Amino acid sequence: MNLNQLETLLTISKTMSFRKAGELLNLTQPAVSAQIKSLEDEFKTVLIDRNQPVTLTDSGRVFLEHAELVLQTVEDLKQRLADLNQIPQGHIHLGTTTSIAIQILPRVLSYFQNQFPLIKTTIHSMTSSQIMQSVENGTIDIGITYLFEKHPSLESSVLYYDTFELVVAPEHPLSRYAHVPIEKLHDIPLIMLSPETAGRRFVDQIFKQLYISPQIVMELSSSEEVKRMVELNLGAAIISKLSISNELRMGTLKMIKVNELEISHPVGVVYKSGRYLSSALNQFLLDLKGMQEIQFIGSE
Repeated sequence: MNLNQLETLLTISKTMSFRKAGELLNLTQPAVSAQIKSLEDEFKTVLIDRNQPVTLTDSGRVFLEHAELVLQTVEDLKQRLADLNQIPQGHIHLGTTTSIAIQILPRVLSYFQNQFPLIKTTIHSMTSSQIMQSVENGTIDIGITYLFEKHPSLESSVLYYDTFELVVAPEHPLSRYAHVPIEKLHDIPLIMLSPETAGRRFVDQIFKQLYISPQIVMELSSSEEVKRMVELNLGAAIISKLSISNELRMGTLKMIKVNELEISHPVGVVYKSGRYLSSALNQFLLDLKGMQEIQFIGSE
């Protein structure tokens, strides 16, 4: 069975004539007859009573109902595919870290969803290493994460820059200092991000280079958890500067400068090289890359 055969049956039902159907479809009368005969053979039933005037049999009427549904579904599909070129729509699975999801994405997604309401976005919270793996294996469409290393199978584009800073509670002994040497971190309890996170890998690298053995009292998987523990004055921490903007403004955390930590780290979007970009994904990437850095790091 093919769609042309269904079109032919529909046209015969309207014209009640093989000849007229052929004229409308630009087919010879034998070709029209052959298409109907092929359908009848495939479904082992008679669809048309060929006596004059031509009429549909009971089987033909039932068949026609389903044929019309099939043809309508095909037309709807054609229209939706055409709409994709005009109005971006679809579903995007985006992976990012908890701190980026909380601090950055509300601004980005509110703008994007206002512009393109037919695009649905699902956010998956994960570590930077998990984001890279998930983009590579296709579990998520794109990721927004720290770009510490190049992956040959992934495309990336920098969106903005962040730093990792030392933070303490206002009651902490170090809070009276604006700046401390990194050697001070030998002697204070530290609340650290878990080893697989981007921030922890950076801090571990700095400590290793300077032969610092930190006193780790707690390891947590997200910056949000770390901040809450630091606010309770259970230890100091080194976390993303952008993730603490609200706490600094409210005075629940104090940031202390450490020279060795003052390195800007690119945060960007990653997606798999050579993959098909749906209209939704293509539009999202275009808008994301077109945003200025201030739109990501500006105050709430």
